[in-house]
Amino acid sequence: MAKKHKLWALIPPLPKDVLDPTVRLLESAGLEGIWSPQLYSAPFMPLAAAAMCSDNLKLGTGIALAFARSPLETACSALDLDLISGGRTVLGIGPSIKHWNENWYGVEYGKPLQHLREAVSIIRMIIRDGHTGNLGKIDTEYYHLDLSDFKNLNPPLRTDIPLYMPALFEKSIQAAGELADGLPGHPIWSAKWITEQVEKNLKIGLDRADRKREDFDLQPWLFCAPNPDKKEAINDARQTIAWYGSMAQYHRYYEYIGFGKENLALQEASKSGDQEVILAACPDEMVEAIALVGPPDALRKRFAELSDIADSFTLTTPFYGLSPEKNAYYSEQIAATFY
Repeated sequence: MAKKHKLWALIPPLPKDVLDPTVRLLESAGLEGIWSPQLYSAPFMPLAAAAMCSDNLKLGTGIALAFARSPLETACSALDLDLISGGRTVLGIGPSIKHWNENWYGVEYGKPLQHLREAVSIIRMIIRDGHTGNLGKIDTEYYHLDLSDFKNLNPPLRTDIPLYMPALFEKSIQAAGELADGLPGHPIWSAKWITEQVEKNLKIGLDRADRKREDFDLQPWLFCAPNPDKKEAINDARQTIAWYGSMAQYHRYYEYIGFGKENLALQEASKSGDQEVILAACPDEMVEAIALVGPPDALRKRFAELSDIADSFTLTTPFYGLSPEKNAYYSEQIAATFY
């Protein structure tokens, strides 16, 4: 590899007897941090539990849905986690997709980048000034708040908690460069997209805010399935790639990386609810373009090709559809291959 990178892992909510040894193992392996996602659960609670069985791991919400909770709740949750962990919170926050926001959480999606800008601004303000009692009224396109009588009980451990904004498309990459401290790259980013689009758009955002590249953490997330049997690895990753590959909101991205027809086919297949039909619509080539699958040496080579662009990486199993045993196997193989 061209340079040594900080590595992160992704952990879901886990039972105590699994969470404790998992977190301790990741810390002993020298990882920089762990992310807890908001997919079918909220991210703050698993991280608070992880704080109790670790001393150094950074604890990131990866990614908390920005619109599913109020800016005040998000800021207070981040401050609480920072207090519990002794200053290890990383607030990953993003818009996600329209369907989840409006159908699952019943909240307005609106213009997601503008909506996210307002949420980030208010969250930062509360983290910085919430203990002063001087927040006052906030009136923006998406938020109408009166925090005149709000005041945290105690000053925060930190008034500037690192904030990461995820991105898939160009404008969101630019926004992350302008507004955030780091960018967790979408796990469906392909090498083509990372090399051709990410760096130049990140520079646009950084330049807009007169910021230096060295002060920013670009962190691609990569689905990894190290396995001497490449075909088995592809099959094991297929359901994850098919699930993301069926999202209509990402069609322009899939067209760019050469899988626009496949995305349309997966959208149609997903309507059937038939898992065999869905998997059949996701070809091997699409899996390989997005996920790191196959023998460890080949995966290390592909990883090295991205090393000069990124500052850190999150490596995660392609967890959709994997049995607990298979997921544990790939977690062990990721550790043996990269840690």
